[in-house]
Amino acid sequence: MIVRKANLEDLEQISNIENSCFPPQEAASFARQRERFAVFSDLFFVLEVDNKIVGFINGMSTDRKTIVDEMFEKPNLHTKNGKWNSIFSLAILPEYQKNGYSKVLMNAYIENARQNKKLGCTLTCKDRLIKYYEKLGYKNYGISKSVHGNYIWYDMVLEF
Repeated sequence: MIVRKANLEDLEQISNIENSCFPPQEAASFARQRERFAVFSDLFFVLEVDNKIVGFINGMSTDRKTIVDEMFEKPNLHTKNGKWNSIFSLAILPEYQKNGYSKVLMNAYIENARQNKKLGCTLTCKDRLIKYYEKLGYKNYGISKSVHGNYIWYDMVLEF
């Protein structure tokens, strides 16, 4: 098992994983993933098992403590020296889920934020995932302003 920074050649696999894990109204298109990668490739990580990409995590750096919908749509809102690293997608191929791989990717992302002197990491999640992220140290800040994909999301914040 290897966690590494993604490269341009990984984007098709990242997009396929995104589309296998999220409903169409939530999933970022290949074009959107490419736009994001062009701006904040340093915050795209993949997990390989037996030389196969089975999962990824990505997001942007920002001065905002919580995620708003325009962040998903406008990669240029990335602030390289922002105070927080926000997570947009954490996805593992369905056949590789329930093996602790999400936690491995999350820990790599968190460690990257620590090394880059961020205040912490932020994400939004559905209510069924709140307890999972709380186990990783995130605090539930309640219902998010984000309505991405027409869902109710919860703001989760991990402060260092």
